[in-house]
Amino acid sequence: MLPSLKARHQQFIRERRYLHNVSPATVRWYTHAFKWLSMCVSPEDPSQDELNATVCRMREKGLKATGANAAIRAINAYLHWNSKSTRKCGAGCTHPRVVSLKEPSIVLPTFTAAQVKLLVTWKPKGFYERRLHLLVLILLDTGCRIGECLTVHVKDIDFDNLLVTLTGKGDKQRVVPFSFELRRQVFRFVTEYHKKPDDFLLSSKFGTKVGRNVALRDVKRLCARLGFKPPARTLHAFRHTFGGNYVRQGGSVFHLQKALGHTSLEMSRRYANLQTEDLSAIHQKVSLLAS
Repeated sequence: MLPSLKARHQQFIRERRYLHNVSPATVRWYTHAFKWLSMCVSPEDPSQDELNATVCRMREKGLKATGANAAIRAINAYLHWNSKSTRKCGAGCTHPRVVSLKEPSIVLPTFTAAQVKLLVTWKPKGFYERRLHLLVLILLDTGCRIGECLTVHVKDIDFDNLLVTLTGKGDKQRVVPFSFELRRQVFRFVTEYHKKPDDFLLSSKFGTKVGRNVALRDVKRLCARLGFKPPARTLHAFRHTFGGNYVRQGGSVFHLQKALGHTSLEMSRRYANLQTEDLSAIHQKVSLLAS
């Protein structure tokens, strides 16, 4: 299956694939992480000192804390599995474990309110522009991942109840609501381009799935056309923008967790951090100098 990996590593990945239904992307993540263990004396059962040395090698090779932590999470999952423990990994575990590195606190990249307005009010012409505009509206209105957006079929859309079924990581499905305005835009697009239930909503003219790189290229070109530079991680920035706005408008992080498909509440809590403009507005009200 994975000849470059040790037998125990292969067995771990095999069970993750067939017993836990992890995605191909997750399999690649595990495979890459296990290669960092190749220099250990016992890659399949590394000691704590060998694990610490592995992290040092990651850093010496230039991995940032975020990249190293991604590999560390995969390695820790394997170490717990390898211990044959039947309980959830936690404080009571005695197997070796790699401590995650402290990551810098970075403000999530988002589109500004002015940029969102330009994108939403843009008047597209023709199939490709209409498809691009609908892509942007879906990302802004639902907060879905780009991969989820590009795999939506027409039959996944419940026009009556304003719900769309998304297929996320590990083929996990969730149902999220959307707005009346998005329903109007989707219905017009489906009707005018004679979309059938089994068609991809945002397909090519030939009915094939649109690639992520094509979507990224088109969004960046649109931003340039509208006169602004898109934020970093452009496609994912739509998701950050949705999350930040959701909390700012009074939405609960518990509901946001369900909408975004996060496995833990901690991931959704990142959006609870107020934006700079929010802090500035509050400061003007509470400043002792403003009285």
